[in-house]
Amino acid sequence: MERRQFLHTALAGGSLIAASGIANAQEAEKAQLKEDELFGKKFKMKYAPHAGHFKNHAGADYFDQMKFASEVGFTAWEDNFLGRKPPEFQEKVGKTLADLGMTMGVFVAQYPTKEACFANPTQQQKDEVLQRIKDSLEVAKRVNCTWMTVVPGNFVNNLEFSYQTANAIDLLRRCAEILEPEGKVMVLEPLNPWTNHAGCFLAKIPHAYEICRGVNSPSCKILNDLYHQQIAEGNLIDNYKLAKSEIAYIQTGDNPGRKEPGTGEINYRNIFKYLHEDGYDGVIGMEHGISQGGKEGELKLIKAYRDADNF
Repeated sequence: MERRQFLHTALAGGSLIAASGIANAQEAEKAQLKEDELFGKKFKMKYAPHAGHFKNHAGADYFDQMKFASEVGFTAWEDNFLGRKPPEFQEKVGKTLADLGMTMGVFVAQYPTKEACFANPTQQQKDEVLQRIKDSLEVAKRVNCTWMTVVPGNFVNNLEFSYQTANAIDLLRRCAEILEPEGKVMVLEPLNPWTNHAGCFLAKIPHAYEICRGVNSPSCKILNDLYHQQIAEGNLIDNYKLAKSEIAYIQTGDNPGRKEPGTGEINYRNIFKYLHEDGYDGVIGMEHGISQGGKEGELKLIKAYRDADNF
């Protein structure tokens, strides 16, 4: 019988607890994870899990999941929907991160929309975008976060694309004016139009690079989601090399399926090795699902990052 299978069988019957003297099943599992070299040792890179990634091991409580991720060895955290949570919750997130010595990754300031809210915005849309940036700045302060995601919406068919790009640059400059004095950074996320986001205005890294160069602000950079870019354009390492002066944040997810590394076609170990050797010290957000349910799926997730981090 394999060791992990024995662990779960023993936990069910209580025999492992009695034999080892460990007070409860959770501590027994932690001991097994340490033995399997999945638990405790910090990762080389700042991979950032999401709430829900470890709910079967840590329970439903958001903050217990953060603590479990830290105990596993993760040193960052990501929450796209943090801006929708109450201010007191956000403040508790910031305090918990500080206590755990973890880095807060992105939350979403501007959500994907089918409206052309950057490419061809109305005055109302401009006002709404600027207000969301102001509100997001307050969230970032509460959680001591540097980055926030901005997705520029869709394109329109009745306006030359270069004009749409210029419109986006103009609005992003106004956003940057809000963020720059506070040292906060909006990261523009290109989304793939083929599988998930048909009609999106910003789909590829070169276009995001062009826009960031046009905005010309340290508060306007790129979020390079490698799942989206594998679908949209591929050539992941070379596109990173060409645009890295404007890339401030990275996210993962294998393709097809958008699950943990090792479940698709992307060689994440090579990518992480390159990023590490090139000096990337930012957060790598784990914006993906898990290929298997239950505790075994969570163990598989941890092992996937241990394997990809083994360079």
